[in-house]
Amino acid sequence: MHARKKAKTGLRRMLPHKVKKAVTDNPKKLANLIDLVNLPSTLREFVGQSQISRLGCFMRVWSYIKTNNLQDPNNKNVVNCDEKLKSILLGKPQVDLAELPSLIKLHFPKEPK
Repeated sequence: MHARKKAKTGLRRMLPHKVKKAVTDNPKKLANLIDLVNLPSTLREFVGQSQISRLGCFMRVWSYIKTNNLQDPNNKNVVNCDEKLKSILLGKPQVDLAELPSLIKLHFPKEPK
């Protein structure tokens, strides 16, 4: 429990102000970001793990985008997907950075209310 509390504190420093407020108002949202989840096969192949948090998954995808220079050189807010990235992003050839988290979230189970 103590390690999780520490992770939450460190994570809050990395998050943008709007997200910090949402997480502070509803700590369950943060838990949904950092809890480990069993991944579906397509995402499991991409990430190389059977379990990962939603935040960890997003960070892996972002790292893959940066490593493979998939950002559009003319518009850094757009990602040009290669075949591997298309497999987890609904087959889209291009994705706006703003929609990336919601596309990744589709692979994770719905949170119970």
